[in-house]
Amino acid sequence: MGGDDYNSTDFGAAAYWDARYSSPSTGGKGRGGFFDWYQAYPALRPILRACVPTASRVLMLGCGNSLLSEDMVKDGYQDIVNIDISSVVIEQMKEKHKDIPQLTYMQLDVRDMSLFGDGSFDCVIDKGTLDAMMCGDDAPHGAFKMLAEVARIMRPGGSYMLITYGAPKERLTLLNQVRCHWEVDLYIMPATPEYQLKRSNGASHAAMEKVTLTVDGQLPHDYVFKDPESHFIYVSYKSETASENNNSIVSGQEETMTSE
Repeated sequence: MGGDDYNSTDFGAAAYWDARYSSPSTGGKGRGGFFDWYQAYPALRPILRACVPTASRVLMLGCGNSLLSEDMVKDGYQDIVNIDISSVVIEQMKEKHKDIPQLTYMQLDVRDMSLFGDGSFDCVIDKGTLDAMMCGDDAPHGAFKMLAEVARIMRPGGSYMLITYGAPKERLTLLNQVRCHWEVDLYIMPATPEYQLKRSNGASHAAMEKVTLTVDGQLPHDYVFKDPESHFIYVSYKSETASENNNSIVSGQEETMTSE
């Protein structure tokens, strides 16, 4: 995932993203640019280091021209497979990172990842890709197909980290439609710089607040957002024993996580 000449607004279509990444405004045509949706690595580092061991085999959904994977490798991650529906951006990123053997780039549609066998990955990271799928012409069906594939390619005990603008009412509903037993932890992170600074006592990185959801998977009725434009981060663990009859379990105690 990642404007100028975009004739389509179907965010699930390769044509839209190929046109976007061919544009000089998004780093195409030799400009060598990068763009990170939502949050960059310094803000996400605490939760990634806490939830994803550096030896994990990681799949980055809709990688676009983000620096996240490169920054993770610089911080010790050893095996990150990056996929995107756009062949244009995949070729760009292959060239840019040809000297980083820990990074692999492949053109692939997240709705059909049959190239990967069941249980191929320890962790799947999604920074805005599900949100894009929910804006596609085949939504919500395409989003469901993507999540079903995510569940399939994750090993039992593996994690799916979803960074999104989607509140629990919408996103947990989607997760629960997939025939997989999830244990879900929710973190909320300020999205705008002024709230990030306030939440982290003047530091340059955002604070993440771990929030315990209600028994029916909703935010507590008295929860107050520190930033109205906050991002939701769902860390969903695939049960060691797959179950077609159970829905998600939401767990976790309230706490605050700040970057180092």
